[in-house]
Amino acid sequence: MTLEILTADALDPIRHGFFTRRGGASSGVFEGLNCGQGSSDLSEVVQINRSRVAKAMEVDLPHLAHVHQVHSADVAVIDGPQDGAPPVADALVTATPGVALAILTADCQPVLFADHQAGVIGAAHAGWRGAMDGVLEATLDAMEGLGARRQDITAVIGPCISQEAYEVSQEFFENFMADDSDNQRFFANGASPDKKQFDLPAYGLHRLRTAGIGQAQWIRYCTYADPARFYSYRRTTHAGEADYGRLISVIRL
Repeated sequence: MTLEILTADALDPIRHGFFTRRGGASSGVFEGLNCGQGSSDLSEVVQINRSRVAKAMEVDLPHLAHVHQVHSADVAVIDGPQDGAPPVADALVTATPGVALAILTADCQPVLFADHQAGVIGAAHAGWRGAMDGVLEATLDAMEGLGARRQDITAVIGPCISQEAYEVSQEFFENFMADDSDNQRFFANGASPDKKQFDLPAYGLHRLRTAGIGQAQWIRYCTYADPARFYSYRRTTHAGEADYGRLISVIRL
């Protein structure tokens, strides 16, 4: 099976892709294109999958830059191929042609950024915690440090969990309300009085637009709702499976 790569017109002509799970070498619960080196999948199979992604992005594997993701607001500046352990961060930026920036997700938001005029790109892993702590704004700041202007930056949120599938607790809701009372707009009533449904991509778009970005959009695919195409941490949890694959999203100059 060939790789399936979702793209967004707003990022063209910069090469990019939100890869689905189709076309990979993994089997079992990881069936497909699992690129998660932190998963319990066979490391050599994950390396085969990552090599396929690098080939699709027309770079050598060391030029497929990544980070050790920890749900932070930290951003790594990448200026060449990676050698050794990746930096601990949840976003990457570069102005170096030939370097591809990769982010892994399995319900969280993969966000790809581009300032076409300045020739600066970025990629961020933004779950609810990272988004609340400012990883999206920090990515814009880091891109500006490389010569971008935020009013010229386009960001596209890739496949992530949708509001319909994202049930959260009252405590989760109260944490967001304590951060900003306007956050109520991102919650709907759940199936029971102590549950809410959280709209993660709408929250991400709000943070980006409030930060003054030129253009921001969501690609409108839900990871939870489409098991044939996407890995989902929450769906795996509900199914009682031992582990889950990670989707990869990539952009390169």
